Amino acid sequence: MLDVREAAKRASEYFAALYSNDNPAKLRLEEVELIEDGQFWLITLSYPRAGLGELFGTDGPREYKVFKIQADTGEVKSMKIRKVS
Repeated sequence: MLDVREAAKRASEYFAALYSNDNPAKLRLEEVELIEDGQFWLITLSYPRAGLGELFGTDGPREYKVFKIQADTGEVKSMKIRKVS
């Protein structure tokens, strides 16, 4: 079974592979949770929203993605947008 560090690494690698053309800089680990009797990891990553922070010299607002990862195989089962209020 994957530990939390390996699950977070899998999520980061998956994100980087999907968004390689966008140069996903400043990716940040936000949340981790082991769910459904230890079958899946939920990993939330965030990254700066393109364009807005650059205007002010900061990271600006962040976008969030939640990855559902099979705990025993490391396979990414889903990636969803997470809205933060």
